[in-house]
Amino acid sequence: MAQKRFDPNGAIPDNGNYFGIPLRPEEAALVLISAPWDATVSERAGSSYAPDAIIEASRGVDFFEPMAPYTWRKGIATAPIDYAIQDMSHRIRSDAERVIRSYNNNASAIDDLVYERRLRRVNEASAEVNNNIYEQAKHWLSEGKIVGLVGGDQSTAYGNIRAVAEHHSELGILHIDSSCDLRERYQGFEHSNASIMHNVLRDIEGVKSLVGVGVRAFCPMEWERAQSDERIKLFTGQDIWSKHFEGVGWASICEDIIAELPERVYVSLDIDGLTIECSPHTGSLVAGGLRFPEVVYLLGRVVDSGRKIVGFDLTEVVPDLYDKTDAAIAARLLYNLCCMALKNHDAEDVL
Repeated sequence: MAQKRFDPNGAIPDNGNYFGIPLRPEEAALVLISAPWDATVSERAGSSYAPDAIIEASRGVDFFEPMAPYTWRKGIATAPIDYAIQDMSHRIRSDAERVIRSYNNNASAIDDLVYERRLRRVNEASAEVNNNIYEQAKHWLSEGKIVGLVGGDQSTAYGNIRAVAEHHSELGILHIDSSCDLRERYQGFEHSNASIMHNVLRDIEGVKSLVGVGVRAFCPMEWERAQSDERIKLFTGQDIWSKHFEGVGWASICEDIIAELPERVYVSLDIDGLTIECSPHTGSLVAGGLRFPEVVYLLGRVVDSGRKIVGFDLTEVVPDLYDKTDAAIAARLLYNLCCMALKNHDAEDVL
């Protein structure tokens, strides 16, 4: 019946779903939840608008993926977007901006009651959002679905990782990013995109390894933490460039990366892990990064190794009103993530 409602060879309908696929979450093997939240970003805001922008851009994505043919037939569904998250993000952003200014000025306001009250409001709101995402993901995981998260800033990944790690033991995170995100907190915020992986490793017992790929910006504390924690393995941008310059191919580097991953893999993909031309408007512009084909190839090699992608997130996309580059590339990355997650997933075709 679903096949009669959807033509993958025709124009993609504008129905408010990712890729225009007309499935309810109950019908699909994979469910995409959305987190339109970016209250604590320290630089350019705007990723709270990413889910809607990626949905619109996803109508331009063709369905045949040569690395995972016809996996979309298992079903990709869009969970209803909770726009209360976006409303709260915009409402709390003014408090966050004032906290950031006070923190950056290193003034007596750090100890001021008003500062502390604003900081508490932001931290409580951030925790509420992550609990919202956690409950959504937990529900769909209990129904046997793969859950992918579309951000928003990367702090929102915490709730999804927590739910996936509780559902799947011995989880490894493949973290593609420009930074390590290992700060204990950043600018006073407990749930910051700069501290997401610190929080994950501190709180979530089911996460057994963190493999950072393409990271190229880190403070001394993050570097020391990465060297001292046996769960963390970094393939820095600097290391990758050096190997390339010395004649080592990407396929060989991918083998080394995959060897660090367990059977069940969660992919956390911050768009700024890619080169700047892939995300020219993201809040953290860091020179270098992985090229689009390198990311796609790595994900393909992960599943071809027999490992399963049991959850993922795509975050930090900041759409632009006139330049559609960010959303268009994010939509294609999202589709590839969905196909790779579905490839080794045992589910019947529904389309």
